[in-house]
Amino acid sequence: MNIRPFTEDDAEAVADLVNRDTLRFYGRPGRLTGADILLFSKYAKEQWIYEEAARVVASASYGIHGDKAHIRGVVAEKGRGIGTQIVERGEEFARAGGVAKIHAGFPEPDNAARSLFESRGYREVRRFRTMAIELTDEPSVPEPPGGFVLDELHEDEMRAFYDALNDAFQEHWEWHPKPFDDWLELRRGQHHDEHGPVWFVIRAGDELAAVTRNDPELEGGGYVGAIGVRPAWRGRGLAKVLLYRTFLEFWRRGKRRVTLDVDSENETGATHLYEGVGMHVESCSVAFEKTLA
Repeated sequence: MNIRPFTEDDAEAVADLVNRDTLRFYGRPGRLTGADILLFSKYAKEQWIYEEAARVVASASYGIHGDKAHIRGVVAEKGRGIGTQIVERGEEFARAGGVAKIHAGFPEPDNAARSLFESRGYREVRRFRTMAIELTDEPSVPEPPGGFVLDELHEDEMRAFYDALNDAFQEHWEWHPKPFDDWLELRRGQHHDEHGPVWFVIRAGDELAAVTRNDPELEGGGYVGAIGVRPAWRGRGLAKVLLYRTFLEFWRRGKRRVTLDVDSENETGATHLYEGVGMHVESCSVAFEKTLA
């Protein structure tokens, strides 16, 4: 077994590993692309490839966010101890990073992963659902309530967008926002591309009452990366307006599939909102946590 650092040339092979897991656990083909893997790699501090006879058989990525480390891994052939190696390396990474907690995620049906983490003292702390919709007709965007204006994000509003998103997510489980400069470096140029705007806002006078950050090129469709309404303006249907505006933008770009991820215990009623606009639960991932001694 050769274990080496991940390179950009490995992206397609890693996407294939994940897609095969999707087929194995959910009975449908995965749609992840190499470009998606390269996007995700921006959040990792370390990434490793496990290969055998020049064939990629597993991958692992590790990062630190807030006060915890993250372990992400995918293994083509279970039962060979590769998953254990990935977790052990992740725990060493976490200790070296000086954090007290580790979070690890895996598909809900992956019983082998559950057994591995439980055997090493991890406990389940959360579930996240991937929800999807296949658009069959051009979406119609409802008018926002009186006093609110639906708009695209302007170039000089990145700080206001950042503040609005953090305000909307301040009660979200394990929310640890990046410093603004780091966030801006990561997100710079993503709010608008050659086809037009992809991030939208609802204005209440001079303030941003609700915002959505979208990615038009993820898993073969459009992806809602984050959507939030600030506490002072909740209960007025603003998130629904933003969702339909997002759907319409993806429709115009020829994207018929739209996905998003939601905390199953979200206290703002987000899951009911998404179901109300026609989205359905497509898969579920489980978050496990371990406190290091």
